[in-house]
Amino acid sequence: MTDTTQEARHVAIIMDGNGRWAKRKHLPRAMGHRKGVEAVRELVRSLKDTPIECLTLYAFSSENWKRPDEEVDDLMNLMRKFIKSDLPEFIANDVKLHILGDWRGLAPDIVEMLEDALEQTSKGSRTLAVALNYGAQAEIVQAARLAAEAGEITQESIEANLYSADLPPLDLLIRTSGEVRLSNFLLWQCAYAEMIFTDVLWPDFTPAHLQDALDQFAGRERRFGGR
Repeated sequence: MTDTTQEARHVAIIMDGNGRWAKRKHLPRAMGHRKGVEAVRELVRSLKDTPIECLTLYAFSSENWKRPDEEVDDLMNLMRKFIKSDLPEFIANDVKLHILGDWRGLAPDIVEMLEDALEQTSKGSRTLAVALNYGAQAEIVQAARLAAEAGEITQESIEANLYSADLPPLDLLIRTSGEVRLSNFLLWQCAYAEMIFTDVLWPDFTPAHLQDALDQFAGRERRFGGR
C-alpha cells in the first residue's frame, strides 16, 4: 500500500544544464553558471517551507578539473562570491553548512573561507551540504581504507567514514537537464534513494519544481528490498 504521507528529509540534486542554458540564450557559458548560483540561492531560501532537513548539492566534482582553465577559474570565483555574500543569510536563517569531498585541496583562500563558514554556521538546524572536489568512488575507497585501519570492514564501518556520516539517509535524488546518470555522485548513499530526472535546466529550476519533486516522492512506495 502506498504511503502518501512520507516526507523527504534529505534531498540531493545534481545541478546540470548551466552550459546548455547559456548556449540556448546565446550567452557565454559563465553566465549560465552565474544564473545557476541564483537558482541555488532561491532554493536555499525556500527550504524553510519544506520538510527537508538536509539539501545536498553537487557543486564541483573531482572530474571537473578537466574542464578548461577559464571555466574552472570562473567557478572558483563564483564560489568565493557566493560564500562571502550568502554567509550572513545562512546564519540568519539557521542554515548549517556541511562539505562533502576533498575540499581542502581547493585554493587556500577558499579553504579558509569554508572553514570560517563551517564554524559560523555550526549551530544551524537545517543543513546545506555542498559537494566540492567530490567523487563517490574515491569517497567509498577512502571510507573502506579508514574502516580497515580501525578494524573490520562492514557496511556500518564504511558508512561511519563517509563524508555524509553525520547526515540523514538520502531519500531523494534529483538530476536536472534531462541527463539520466549519477555521474559519480553519492553512489553508496543512493542505494535505496528515490530518483527523479527532469528536463528542466538547472538555471530554470525553481522552488516550485522542488515542491513538485517532493510531491512525487510522497506518492511513491518505498520497499527497501522488501515486498
